[in-house]
Amino acid sequence: MKISVLGLGYVGAVCTACLANRGHQVIGGDVSRVKVDLINAGKSPIVEPGLEDLIAEGVAKGVILATTNTERAVLETDLSMICVGTPSKKNGDLDLTYVRAVCQDVGKALKQKNTRHTIVIRSTVLPGTVRSVIIPVLEEASGLKAGTDFGLAMNPEFLRESTAIEDYDKPPMTVIGELDKESGDPLEEIYKVLDAPIVRKPIEVAEMIKYTCNVWHATKVAFANEIGNISKAVGIDGREVMDIICQDTTLNISKTYMRPGFAFGGSCLPKDVKALNYRARQLDLNQPLLSSLMSSNTQQIEYAFDRITGYGKRKISILGLSFKAGTDDLRESPLVELAEKLIGKGYELKIYDQNVKYASIHGSNREYIEARIPHLSSLLHDSREDVIDHGEVIILGNGEPAFGELIDSPVDDKRVFDLVGFMKTGSNGALEGVCW
Repeated sequence: MKISVLGLGYVGAVCTACLANRGHQVIGGDVSRVKVDLINAGKSPIVEPGLEDLIAEGVAKGVILATTNTERAVLETDLSMICVGTPSKKNGDLDLTYVRAVCQDVGKALKQKNTRHTIVIRSTVLPGTVRSVIIPVLEEASGLKAGTDFGLAMNPEFLRESTAIEDYDKPPMTVIGELDKESGDPLEEIYKVLDAPIVRKPIEVAEMIKYTCNVWHATKVAFANEIGNISKAVGIDGREVMDIICQDTTLNISKTYMRPGFAFGGSCLPKDVKALNYRARQLDLNQPLLSSLMSSNTQQIEYAFDRITGYGKRKISILGLSFKAGTDDLRESPLVELAEKLIGKGYELKIYDQNVKYASIHGSNREYIEARIPHLSSLLHDSREDVIDHGEVIILGNGEPAFGELIDSPVDDKRVFDLVGFMKTGSNGALEGVCW
């Protein structure tokens, strides 16, 4: 394939070399004459193990050429990868000056083409940027329509400095965010030779995946450091702790606990988070990440409350009160807190949870229910149908399979708020999910 790579910084230089190494004809474009001259001389503009050898080989074979002429790069290729920098502003926002400039140049070049050209954004941009900034600039400069006259896709990179070539050749996945199928097809053709799954999603999903990956990596580093600080303070090697933690790929390093949804609860997580934070304070350790966990959890309850009360309906039904389906455990259940907030604001509640109802009469949690939440116990009803009939808003609180029937067969004139994840699609009409 004939590919132009626009922006010959870290990402662009690596992509240029690796694409050429895979047999593509690559034209690299950059406003810097120094970078262009270095590449045309077979040298790397950045320090990265193995990169200069690949560039030298590509130049020698005639499959790598660099230019300061963006128009030429676009006109002589079928697909353009935009790899220019998006540096931070002082307020943390991204500076899109370089992105806008290169998109204007690409758009002007598109005016002169009579074949469909595909533009791929590899620069890191916040979700919504492609549609709100990049597409308008390209369309205004070209007079053409994205998705009709030219293709557009988002292809985030996951390259780490010092291991970039290996990361390119052996990625964990390849993410293609596509405006339409025709925009994504040439990217799949490029990457199908790599031994990694190809994920094709809407553009906004691809934009968000890039940020989610990097922020997750940052979170892991901060988490490990804070655990290490506490461990050292009590005479333990934190590395030994984290090595063992990472051996558990069923719960610790897995999909488990990694699904967006409602707040955590139960007898273990809140108690242990609070206890470890208390111990850190005893040791005079300031652990910002760990100490924020409970407030973050509380914020998720507040978020759900605000969405539900925003409907302007007074009659609320809650299906599921225990923090997890198949249990009667109400200790630290975020659903209890949500219900109490609604009661406190004067909403008319009815609750159905057959396990909690049983426990209120017979179970081991009877004493807890009578002592701690007698006002909620009085709102428990035996009939799920009566509870559903009562509510103008129905909250699906835990994962009891029968509750999910309301997603497939919604009741007329009732809003359904899904805290669990029964919905297979995003929020629509009378159905809304807490994180989808």
